Amino acid sequence: MDLLTDKIRPMYARYLVAATGSALVYSVFGIVDAAMIGNYHGPIGNAALAVFSPIWAVGYCLGLLSGVGGAVLFGNARGKGDEKSAQAYFSVTVLFGAFLSALTVLIIGLFRTPLLRLFGGDDTLIPLCSDYLSPILFALPCCIFVNIWSSFLRNDGAPVLPAVAVIAGGCLNIIGDYLLIYRMDMGIRGAGIATAAGLYLSNLIMLLHFLRKKNTLRLVRARPRLLADIVKTGFPTAVNDLALGILAVLFNRQIMRWLGADALAVYGIAVLIATIIQCIAYGIGQAAQPILSENHGAAQFGRVRECMRCGIWTSFVFGAAAAALVFLLPEPLVRLFTDPTAELLAISPGILRVYCLSFIFLPFNIFATYYFQAIMKERIALVGSVARGVVLSGLLVLLLPAVFGPGSIFWAMPVSELIVCGFLLFFMLKRQRLPVTGK
Repeated sequence: MDLLTDKIRPMYARYLVAATGSALVYSVFGIVDAAMIGNYHGPIGNAALAVFSPIWAVGYCLGLLSGVGGAVLFGNARGKGDEKSAQAYFSVTVLFGAFLSALTVLIIGLFRTPLLRLFGGDDTLIPLCSDYLSPILFALPCCIFVNIWSSFLRNDGAPVLPAVAVIAGGCLNIIGDYLLIYRMDMGIRGAGIATAAGLYLSNLIMLLHFLRKKNTLRLVRARPRLLADIVKTGFPTAVNDLALGILAVLFNRQIMRWLGADALAVYGIAVLIATIIQCIAYGIGQAAQPILSENHGAAQFGRVRECMRCGIWTSFVFGAAAAALVFLLPEPLVRLFTDPTAELLAISPGILRVYCLSFIFLPFNIFATYYFQAIMKERIALVGSVARGVVLSGLLVLLLPAVFGPGSIFWAMPVSELIVCGFLLFFMLKRQRLPVTGK
């Protein structure tokens, strides 16, 4: 497969199927855990997962920071014919990922209980969260490296192997959840063991790429000065997941303050659905990124635009379909993830039907971040990511319940996603009008 000469649409479709397929199965980790934990422990189990969600966000954030940042620069350098720099970016990314992995395990291991309390846990939820965290703690490096390996494998012409790896890990997770949670009566700790095992397996399968003849990735002498470029390029995408963690903390604390544990359990389900949609949106961006980066590096701007249009269309169709599904079927989705009480069922449709409106715009906003990174316009990507993930949404989470009442807190995400969508679409269409021969 030649990223510079093959037809864009068939090539994009192939990358899309592989990337979104792996993203979808990757989110199975969360779906299966939530469904089985919710049915085993009841709504308190879903609330515990909501408290734990910032830790997942940190792991994904660091993986995207290093993986996407390094892969974009790798593809751009290769498009320019600078193979030496491409391999240097790969090498620095791997070392950076190893450093981040060690730091993450150390900090979370040392400050487990204070962090869980900061994330919204109380004396009832923290023991459950801690049971889930114990087996996952040393698998967090795998969470980081799944994103690093998959980003570089796609840029190395191997989009299918990451999908196979994640599917295998997801299948192991499902089987492990059933056996450990129910058959061995281990509850949430069993779910943590199964999730960790799935992450280990996914990483091992991706490492097989380095034994293949088609592998062109090489570890070379690292150039530390490249690290700043990797962080700058990867930061806008990483902010999306970092913001998910920050928002989870804000939402958890505000919901417990204004609405209580039942609303937090429903929010936990909403976050899980949003995480699934965000994972698939990452797949849309990851499918386009290698094509965009290499063609931009080679000054093939007409091909960049064609790929951009494919990404826009895919993002909005998927977002509208996801929002419609949640809007029409809120109660079946709640029953999928937990054994609900009457009170939980009574409040869940109103919460989910408001929150799901954000899904219309979320996939496009994620794709746009990847697009602007790939064409080396990190500033636009960063402004959009920070606005949607921290500034606008954070302010709305704090202000809406105080001004318009507790229930209005769930409008924070739809409003912020809509505003950021308008901002990013404006700049994207502005570039669409530029001459084909210019940047």
